[in-house]
Amino acid sequence: MAMNTQGRPTAPTAGPAGGPETAAPKTFTGNRGLDVEEKLIFETGRLEATGVDVEDPGEFQSRLGAHARKAPIGLPGLTEPETMRHYVRLSRQNYAIDLGLYPLGSCTMKHNPRLNEKLARLPGFGDVHPLQPLSTVPGAVDLIAELGRWLLELTGMASVAMSPKAGAHGEYCGMAAIKAAIAARGETRSIVLVPESAHGTNPATAAALGFKVVPVPAREAGTVDPEAVKARLSSDVAAIMLTNPNTCGLFERDVVAIADAVHEAGAYFYADGANFNAIVGKVRPGDLGVDAMHINLHKTFSTPHGGGGPGAGPVVLSEKLAPFAPVPFVRFNPDGSGEFVETRKQAGDTATPFGRITAFHGQMGMFVRALTHMMSHGADGLRQASEDAVLSANYVKARLSDVMTVAFEDRPAMHEVLFDDRFLDGTGVTTLDFAKAMIDEGYHPMTMYFPLVVHGAMLIEPTESESKASLDQFIGTLRHLAGKAKAGAVDDFKSAPRLAPRRRLDETRAARQPKLVWSDPADEGRAEAAE
Repeated sequence: MAMNTQGRPTAPTAGPAGGPETAAPKTFTGNRGLDVEEKLIFETGRLEATGVDVEDPGEFQSRLGAHARKAPIGLPGLTEPETMRHYVRLSRQNYAIDLGLYPLGSCTMKHNPRLNEKLARLPGFGDVHPLQPLSTVPGAVDLIAELGRWLLELTGMASVAMSPKAGAHGEYCGMAAIKAAIAARGETRSIVLVPESAHGTNPATAAALGFKVVPVPAREAGTVDPEAVKARLSSDVAAIMLTNPNTCGLFERDVVAIADAVHEAGAYFYADGANFNAIVGKVRPGDLGVDAMHINLHKTFSTPHGGGGPGAGPVVLSEKLAPFAPVPFVRFNPDGSGEFVETRKQAGDTATPFGRITAFHGQMGMFVRALTHMMSHGADGLRQASEDAVLSANYVKARLSDVMTVAFEDRPAMHEVLFDDRFLDGTGVTTLDFAKAMIDEGYHPMTMYFPLVVHGAMLIEPTESESKASLDQFIGTLRHLAGKAKAGAVDDFKSAPRLAPRRRLDETRAARQPKLVWSDPADEGRAEAAE
């Protein structure tokens, strides 16, 4: 089929009987009702104009030196209505948790309560500035301290660093504390053990800190064998980075034995907290032998996924690692208040924190949202949220196991369920094809091809936010697509999505020949990227 330069078909797609797939007429604008065909911002704006009036500064002496701009900035100028319309129209082409179920596994795309947003905008929270004197924000400091207390209570740990700005930032913080603790012992351990099913940030974090990453294979049951860990332990191992529940959606039942073996070897146990949503109020990581764990406030305590930020990834630490956490830190006072302290050094203390991990004290808006979520639910409500998340995943598993293949059938799932592509064998349909077809049904695809320990992985995490009706519709959709694939409708899958604003692109070409700078098509021909 012929495609135009923006990836849309130039003629209606043929339907089953050879007729047009849709009766929608061609329009002068290219729009289809409220689905507005939005141009690039460079095509809408004008490079020679700006939407803001700026007075001529007159003669002045620039202090930029060699850093001064030597050419026009090259950004399009738009009026305020043009700007608003552009981004609102783009937002209509994107999926969001406010539109429907977001089944991304290992991401915990849960509802963001509006109460959280209301409180985050209160004066004193919404307008606090990181450069304000601490004496002017005692309430904000107390809130950070209270959130820290909740995190310590829920995890059973001894200390918390609130300043990391995201999960990966928290990983770096926790592993940097481990590296500092090892250095304080006069040792130079250089190896970190990472299970093959780990999040990609785990080995990346270890490598960024100068460690050599040694993988630990998953056994057939999808979990880590303590004997495999013991076989890789030595005096050169600094830590293990383990996710529990793991990325296969399974609880690591041998976690205590793994922790004991790691500690006996003089190493530390870092837990990836990405899947904490499955066990809040049920299991305390500190009781399992964990020494450090980051907590994704967006995954577990309902703060928004940032789209690049803002984020928050507090790190809880055991008594052994607490002296090595970054500064400044929040000290909890007996009267319930908190205060920022610039040093952890006590009289006669030889421990040395690794320093600062960020310029300021954390992401205030995320702290307010997370604590609001905790206090509105209470301890019993947080526990029920975990139970409901696990129930949702197991409901999806039970309802789909007869038409899709569950990767690990003999174990109950935790908050996410992992399918593989065996049910597509012989159909000519791939995991990617199946996911693309979900877009036409109005769903964002699940996490695909991850974890790597399962071929053609499809990882689904429905979260506790979804009603039974919502889950039933999602399950019905996947059952329909699975039946369609087995019935031989391979062409429908290969051409999907057909109802999205853009058709399926040549993703291999887009990755190998990306166009990162816009250029006027009048100046150079634009290659077609779509099939």
